[in-house]
Amino acid sequence: MTSEREIFGLTGPSFLTAIDWNNSYHKRSIAASLVQGVYILERDRQEKRQGPQALAPPWWQHFNFKLNQLLIDDHDLSYFGAIYEFNVPYPYPNYTNQRPPQYLIAFRGTINKPGNRAQDLKLDLHCIINNLQDSRRFKIGIESAQNVISRAGQCNVWLAGHSLGSSIALLIGRHMAKNTGIHLETYLFNPPFVSVPIEKIKNEKVKLGLRFANSVLTAGVAAAAAAAAKRGGGGSKAQANDPFIVLSSWIPYLFINPNDPICSEYVGYFEHREKMEKIGAGKIGKLATKHSIWSIVSSAMGKNSEATHLIPSAYLSINCSSCNDYKEAHGIHQWWKLDLEFKYKLYQYK
Repeated sequence: MTSEREIFGLTGPSFLTAIDWNNSYHKRSIAASLVQGVYILERDRQEKRQGPQALAPPWWQHFNFKLNQLLIDDHDLSYFGAIYEFNVPYPYPNYTNQRPPQYLIAFRGTINKPGNRAQDLKLDLHCIINNLQDSRRFKIGIESAQNVISRAGQCNVWLAGHSLGSSIALLIGRHMAKNTGIHLETYLFNPPFVSVPIEKIKNEKVKLGLRFANSVLTAGVAAAAAAAAKRGGGGSKAQANDPFIVLSSWIPYLFINPNDPICSEYVGYFEHREKMEKIGAGKIGKLATKHSIWSIVSSAMGKNSEATHLIPSAYLSINCSSCNDYKEAHGIHQWWKLDLEFKYKLYQYK
């Protein structure tokens, strides 16, 4: 059964007709719409909607993009991503300052329906235990990004994702920045932050106390692990390859709803680092912000130790508007609404 949320003319930002690529609202809305296009591509596949019955194309055609390539999961043959190409020959003589991307690579999140549920929820678990980078979706995504960048150049390629898809986009952006020095413009909608949802606590003193205790514990364990590594001869190399220092100049756009427990911890994660600086505990805050207890334990066990959801820098956009329920707080549709109340903050690791 077709939902009206799948129909661009009913629920999409069809009012955006004169696009200003210097306007952050326009860019956010287009990136979110192209991610929604991936969701609807998969729903079209499931419902066998083809030709004029297909609902996905308006989600990108309205903004003058065309579908360049589908990204298909090897396991369930679902469409989990798409590469869109701007439908104007490059270079773009009519655009000044900020130009549209020549390519935008978008990734959908979990679809909790038969045909998608098993594989998507399995990948959600991979996200929780910090090994999504071992999945075929990540490997297909990074190979596709590398191919597109080799053709078009890094300045002409954007990444975007929602929920599970934002974790994939984040991993690709991190990988490119860390291993090649390529900084892709990246839009992450409701990115998962694996943690106890401290941000949901209303009492600010209790919240601060819990975050401070967690920072002290995490920093202490991290310092002990670093000392052990140094005794083993690996300390200097670890410092030289500190991913936070390498990644600090890559600044993705994060779009967070504080009523969404899946992503809300990003608010406290960045705000607390700043608060620790103000109370003179900046060194503890910086050390804690680079690690999770799970990543430290994994490192001690000889496994991948990097907490890939932790990032040093971000343009944080917080949707402070009221919402009716979790589904709305976590949904992609909120990000192109006109009447949102936002808080914006640039956090840059130094």
